[in-house]
Amino acid sequence: MSENLPKLFTTQFSTVLALKLQQRQSKLRGRTMEGFHVGKQASPIQYIGAIQMKPPQGRFSPIGRQDVDFTRRWVVPVDRDANQLIDTFDKLKTAIEPTSQYSDVAAAAVAREWDDRLIAAAFGNATLGTDGASFTTETWASISSSWSVASTFGSSAASGLTVAKMIEAKRIMRKAQVDIEMEQLTWITNSQGESDLLNQVQVVSSDFNGDRPTLVDGKVTRFMGWDIVYSERLASSSNVRQNIAFVKSGLYLGIWKDSDNNISQRNDLSGLPYQIYTMMSSGAVRLEPGRLLEVDAADTSAAADVTP
Repeated sequence: MSENLPKLFTTQFSTVLALKLQQRQSKLRGRTMEGFHVGKQASPIQYIGAIQMKPPQGRFSPIGRQDVDFTRRWVVPVDRDANQLIDTFDKLKTAIEPTSQYSDVAAAAVAREWDDRLIAAAFGNATLGTDGASFTTETWASISSSWSVASTFGSSAASGLTVAKMIEAKRIMRKAQVDIEMEQLTWITNSQGESDLLNQVQVVSSDFNGDRPTLVDGKVTRFMGWDIVYSERLASSSNVRQNIAFVKSGLYLGIWKDSDNNISQRNDLSGLPYQIYTMMSSGAVRLEPGRLLEVDAADTSAAADVTP
């Protein structure tokens, strides 16, 4: 064998093009109220208040009147797009056809955007009022004391996601007259929250859960009536993670433009590249307080959050 044969060595590259680690599906869409809108803003729901029955004022006395109050919440669209170009000359120099993966990347970005809209709205500002002249802003800080479970609940220091906190969240909702027998209950936590649950005997032991075990294939997807969903996009501060506990009528996603993915060839650019243009327009708003709660849980991994 010639000692010069190594001069003919070649390098072979894979033709497989895989997406890097990222959230590819929406975790929250379908679990909230949802509607389609046009215009610069929309009112997805109006609320009528309560009245109280009273004793008559006396025989033959005038009938008194009670004026019920109304409130209205607003959702505003947020426009988003993404534009990717695939140069025709570049495609001639590779054995990989990347077009479908470009579309997959865009679809994943749309899914994350829906979740980010809803998560931001949960504890963000909500706009109330009958029209533009009477708009008021409801900040979460102004009402959170009534609709939150503290990170220190049931303990002397900040603790993770506990069964006690889940019980307390359900108590708060029931006291607020939320119909938890009829409403879909959803709990959004993250990987640390899942770890916390798996380390609690009330969650994983069949002694507490009888014929309906909570732990199925090593996963906790439902406990105490809560559908448990895991998202790594929840906000955190000082190693405390904001879990979201809500019923379907507590959070709203408004769609002005659902995901639209357009593939076309750009005849106006050199090389006639293919353009993959993705657009969407959506907004979200927190609905009536009490239907949505903040549950804080210690999470020392918060500083190492990875996105997307």
